[in-house]
Amino acid sequence: MLALSMRGRIERSVAKVLFSLPHGTQVLLSRRPPIRVAGQTMHPEMQLLWATRESVGTAQLRASTPQQARRRLRRDVLRHTPSRLPPVDVNDLTISGGDGPIGARHYAPRELGGPHALLVYFHGGGFVTGDLDTHDAVCRFLCDGACVHVLAVDYRLAPEHPFPAAVDDARAALRWAFANAEKLGADPSRVAVGGDSAGGALSAVVSQLSARDGGQAPSLQLLIYPPLDRTRSWPSHTLFDGYLLSRADMRWYDELYADTRPEVMADPRISPLVAPDLSGLCPAIIVTAGFDPLRDEGEAYAAALQTAGTPAFLKREDGMLHGFVNMVGVSRAAREAVKGIARLLRVRLRDARFD
Repeated sequence: MLALSMRGRIERSVAKVLFSLPHGTQVLLSRRPPIRVAGQTMHPEMQLLWATRESVGTAQLRASTPQQARRRLRRDVLRHTPSRLPPVDVNDLTISGGDGPIGARHYAPRELGGPHALLVYFHGGGFVTGDLDTHDAVCRFLCDGACVHVLAVDYRLAPEHPFPAAVDDARAALRWAFANAEKLGADPSRVAVGGDSAGGALSAVVSQLSARDGGQAPSLQLLIYPPLDRTRSWPSHTLFDGYLLSRADMRWYDELYADTRPEVMADPRISPLVAPDLSGLCPAIIVTAGFDPLRDEGEAYAAALQTAGTPAFLKREDGMLHGFVNMVGVSRAAREAVKGIARLLRVRLRDARFD
């Protein structure tokens, strides 16, 4: 588990004070007028966070090594970790990956009346950064708020393990989850997949693969601001370039993850939006952030699923930035957004409602 240093605790305390101020004050502290783009207004908490990042001059990812980027993400998450987390039971374990054992973390809800559903969760980080610790808080919030078991998967990262290693691990993890759900105390008939950013893409990919390869398919896919099409440029790539995620960042991740030739980027395991057949997949909850370069491709995927007859529910968090699930410790808006996602997940896993 991540642990805060004394300096980190002070920084987190200062951040909590800033994010508890009135929204008008937060906008003033950002030293910018309210940010409005394409009919949307950035939430004041997000504006203050973004302005703070800009003022300290965070280094471009392209100037970093993968190891430096991983350390930076862990430091950022530490500053945004809640001082109090939802009460769930947590256990680290080892599961089967695509090429041997990989780490995982099991979160069990304390609510009575089980067995509860199981969500296999893949963290974000562009397939290069992120781990079980950086996404510990969001897993706890989903476990408690949705009343589901969560199996967080520590899949292999690029460039040490390039495409398709992450996909292979994700597919193997879903198979392991089905085989072991009952041992975890979960309902083996309700196994879902989900993730944020790169993890959302992996969830979409394994949902497609499991529907076609004869394996057990998940009952639902939860995709939080996922990158789903690396074959073209979408308007949101330009509209929201640099709001915590930039086009240059996306290229850096892509180049480390896979061969970026067009024919490789068009592989549905990298760009699931271009898959030739999106029918017969499990229902999807797709959550996008309004000020996110990845917004348009996530929303296009929801429309494509619906056109193909696959149930899909789309929710846009208008004023939010990419990565908001990692901000639950300092931003009330981010925390409420994650709680809202948990409520959606709970209802749709329980009632299979997608109206």
